[in-house]
Amino acid sequence: MNIRQIRELAQIVRENGLSTLEISENETHIRIDCEREQVVATAPVAAAAPAAVPAGEIATAVLPAESAPVDFNRAREIKSPMVGVFYAAASPDAKPYVEIGSRVKKGDVVCIIEAMKLMNEITAEFDGEVVDVCVHNGDVVEYGQPLFKLC
Repeated sequence: MNIRQIRELAQIVRENGLSTLEISENETHIRIDCEREQVVATAPVAAAAPAAVPAGEIATAVLPAESAPVDFNRAREIKSPMVGVFYAAASPDAKPYVEIGSRVKKGDVVCIIEAMKLMNEITAEFDGEVVDVCVHNGDVVEYGQPLFKLC
């Protein structure tokens, strides 16, 4: 794996709003954690690591002990109840209803799905913390498609 490939992975993490991306290829293991617009990559590899990485873009670091990794096996999904266009906020200028790290309670509005020119508020079916937003603002979603993952 070379620097260009690592940068492309970091770009994928940023563009898709992912919190973590982990890749293993042969003996190389890359983990990219994104927190507050900063991408962190850890590469505990026996092979030689690339040397020319621009400061600030990708840094080698270890996650703090307090941030336990999310167990996605235990995550519950909020799925789309209809086909339509996903909107994360009530208007383009408004703050999203929920983001990664938001705590929601059963009945809280988490997004809007526009179907046949009607704006439908989608509510949480259970309490939890948002650990993944599975779609982007403006995406067309299908019935049963995961919108959010909560733990």
